[in-house]
Amino acid sequence: MRGRKITLNTLKEKIQQLSSELPDSIIKELERELTKVLDKLTASSLEKITSEVVRQYREAMVEPGEAVGTVGAQSIGEPGTQMTLRTFHFAGIRELNITLGLPRLIEILDAKRVPSTPLMRIELDEKTRYDKAKAEELARKIQHITLENVAHSISIDFGQQLVLLRLDEELMKDKRVTLEMVLNALNKHKVGAVEEIVEREETPEGTKKKIIELAIPLPEAVEITKLVKLRQKILNIKLKGIKGLKRVVVKEVVRGGETFYYLEVEGSNLQGILNNLDELEGIDPTKVMTNNINEIASVLGIEAARNAIINEMTNVLREQGLDVDVRHIMLVADLMTMTGKVRQIGRHGVSGEKASVLARAAFEVTTKHLLEASVRGEEDPLTGVIENVVIGQLIPLGSGMVELRVRHGGR
Repeated sequence: MRGRKITLNTLKEKIQQLSSELPDSIIKELERELTKVLDKLTASSLEKITSEVVRQYREAMVEPGEAVGTVGAQSIGEPGTQMTLRTFHFAGIRELNITLGLPRLIEILDAKRVPSTPLMRIELDEKTRYDKAKAEELARKIQHITLENVAHSISIDFGQQLVLLRLDEELMKDKRVTLEMVLNALNKHKVGAVEEIVEREETPEGTKKKIIELAIPLPEAVEITKLVKLRQKILNIKLKGIKGLKRVVVKEVVRGGETFYYLEVEGSNLQGILNNLDELEGIDPTKVMTNNINEIASVLGIEAARNAIINEMTNVLREQGLDVDVRHIMLVADLMTMTGKVRQIGRHGVSGEKASVLARAAFEVTTKHLLEASVRGEEDPLTGVIENVVIGQLIPLGSGMVELRVRHGGR
């Protein structure tokens, strides 16, 4: 009976019996692989295979008493000593700076509110990704353009009580900005009505430049100290694009003989992109990524932030040629996000919010923690590793978590 071949229904019934032992992903994969060799499968070989899969899965799980936190910290910390301390950046005028190595790993673990080099990667849908012209058009729509980006100069004429804003026509053409857009923006921000528009040609260093000069009257009785703020306010006026996205580069990828394009952005504004999908037709909203983990948490939720921490840490370590098991990284990500918000690994986050008074005191600012705990009358349950080391007890891990009791009297 055990040597006879089995049917597909028998195979499915046998595998479904393992649902209490194995996760759905392994059950589906097991069924798929065994179906391929169904004609060679017997009842005895099926029994051996399923028993071996269950055995290996159980061995892969964490054993009771395993010091997962210490092992995880060591497994990430030791390779971290081999990471570079410098900030790497791509060379060339069309590329973007990016923080890698140890500085980036520290940013992630410290849950820094804004990364030192915020970046976005925006992929395009199937219709648009192969069209370079459409990708470049999207890049122009996304890029945040202010008056400063198209201004030749700005000065204040105290004699005529005017702000003279000179626009570079060549820059305006490159950024797809019209004079009408500039005038509308000035009116919207109530800077003042433009009294005169003069077009002239200047020849600095032998090159001709067409300059459009706008004369804006100064507010009455304006203080000298406020003129600098007024000048900066004019330069910061938005003309087009999405706030915070300073520079957009169209990147080309050749894969499988096909060339497709995506956008890399200096700056980050995930909510801004997702709010303007109607205007930005061609963007795949499921593949808009940012390296700002706090922004991901506020826009997409804590689970998305957890995945972002895992992906960012994995990418940083892989880029440095370091191989760290993803389960250690997942443990850190779980610890940082388990309360529903992104916390740093430090005294203002995970380490500073431990339940144990002695564990908190052993990390940093010892006196402060002990004093506050004594004022509040806190008790320490002594369930962790650090607090038991402090008082000289066995730690509750490995053999230390087992209590042996003996009954006297022969009964």
